[in-house]
Amino acid sequence: MTLECFPMRRDPPRLVPGRPERDWMDDFAGRHPYRCLPLTMANTTGWELLCPFGFEAEWDGRMGADSIRFRPDAGAEFFDHFAASHFTEGVLTFHTGWLFRTPPGWALRASGVPNRFKHGIGALEGLTETDWLPYPFTMNWRFTAPGIVRFEKDEPFCFIQPVEHRRIEAFRPVRASMDEDSDLALQYRKWMEVRTDFNTRMANGDPETIKQAWQRFYFRGEFPDQIARAPAAHVNKRRLSPLPDSPPTEPGPPARAHIGFRTWSAVPKPR
Repeated sequence: MTLECFPMRRDPPRLVPGRPERDWMDDFAGRHPYRCLPLTMANTTGWELLCPFGFEAEWDGRMGADSIRFRPDAGAEFFDHFAASHFTEGVLTFHTGWLFRTPPGWALRASGVPNRFKHGIGALEGLTETDWLPYPFTMNWRFTAPGIVRFEKDEPFCFIQPVEHRRIEAFRPVRASMDEDSDLALQYRKWMEVRTDFNTRMANGDPETIKQAWQRFYFRGEFPDQIARAPAAHVNKRRLSPLPDSPPTEPGPPARAHIGFRTWSAVPKPR
């Protein structure tokens, strides 16, 4: 399986495998969110596109294309080829700098980076049929209120995931009953029993339970009391391939909430 990446300019934004780190996860006591395997797996199941330089964008609340003003950092080359106010309505448009080609039947989902947030602006998501499209797509964010936002150099502005999008149409939701004597029912009851006992001991201040801190059944891909065989296909760390010849990456800069963010009680209406 290959994800073909065709650069559309001399120095396109860097493309790197998704990284597990998040500043808000680091700030938790004991970095507890990293114990949530679904969070870290979502963080790393895709590739990030990184800002080649920092900049500020300010939306004044009007609907026209001239309602967003940009202030790129010193040394930002060809800024207009990277970010612009194109679609109006407070939408900030990024040009990815790449044309992507996926295998037949596979599309690319473009979104904001999972579990990473910015105050005052939200990422729009799109699914593009990159198995045939002969031109690049854009990544778009929409202001949620008038104000100023900042993107730092090397901050991810887009997250791409290959999706076998036609196959999802084969799924049919069905209502199922959990028979009392079924394997699933037995496994669920055992999990409830062990989980309730653990939480009770934790609430009562049991030293060994407090030292254990959390149960690792899902992280390890195990069943409580080995009531069933551990799944061979369990994954607790994602390792995606980097783009060849790309320099190694460090954790991305923290998402800055805002600079001088403000709101108006009344937004001017277009005439």
